[in-house]
Amino acid sequence: MKKKILALALTAALAFGSVFSLTACGDDSSAGNADGKSSSITIAIPNDATNGGRALLLLESLGYIKVKDSAGITATVLDIEDNPKNIEFKEVEAAQIPNVLPDVDYAVINTNYALEAKLSPAKDALALEGADSPYVNVLVVKEGNEKTDKIKALAAALESQKVVDFINGKYQNEVVPTVANPTNGYDDSVDYDSLKGQTITVAATPVPHAEILAVVKDILAEKEITLDVKEFTDYVQPNNVVESGEIDANYFQHTPYLNNFNEENKTHLVVVASIHVEPIGLYGGKQTTLDALKG
Repeated sequence: MKKKILALALTAALAFGSVFSLTACGDDSSAGNADGKSSSITIAIPNDATNGGRALLLLESLGYIKVKDSAGITATVLDIEDNPKNIEFKEVEAAQIPNVLPDVDYAVINTNYALEAKLSPAKDALALEGADSPYVNVLVVKEGNEKTDKIKALAAALESQKVVDFINGKYQNEVVPTVANPTNGYDDSVDYDSLKGQTITVAATPVPHAEILAVVKDILAEKEITLDVKEFTDYVQPNNVVESGEIDANYFQHTPYLNNFNEENKTHLVVVASIHVEPIGLYGGKQTTLDALKG
């Protein structure tokens, strides 16, 4: 009977995401608290290594938890060494966190998914990562393709002043461009005549990446090059299709996530250009202020 109850508990946990941690039958201490104190605050965080770690580092910067110094940017809930607020952490796929927001007190949400859910980081987030975040969103290709005319043309368009101006105007500091020396949209070393009539494919998440790529599409169209943007809603397939060669490039992820993905999956993906930062934010679900975390 105990085995059956535990199996049901595990099934329920997987349906929601993971909860740190499942407690033994008959133990009424709260999940996620090593000291056994009861918890009344739940926070949903991404369940992938780099974004989960990023969420924990944001909460640490706000003074709500303490993470082991050795954990680095891939910290997990197992690396929390001090949890004075007795927070219960629910680990959920990053794309699904806006959907579970009504069921938790707070949630740490990536800006692209917040924007898709019609949440404004500037207006709705209760706390935001600084704009000096190291989590820069990048253009990625399979190693060996970095110097092809297709990719150089794509990178030049994405690093253009037109794109910088679009990001600043559209997102009003909710997405921050990081291009140091914007181009006019083109690369003098590229033979654009040889690219006429060709198509460049890019995997991207809908917001803000696909929206930004719409500007790139117009720039490339002036050289009679077609940009075909394939939209994805997860963080795995966009890398898989570039690794396989099905798609030329992707634009959806930050560098720490890419590095971790390559290490875990033995892929060969490299950064071509660094484009923008999306400060991750803490949003209220059942709670509308940070008061519950200040007590």
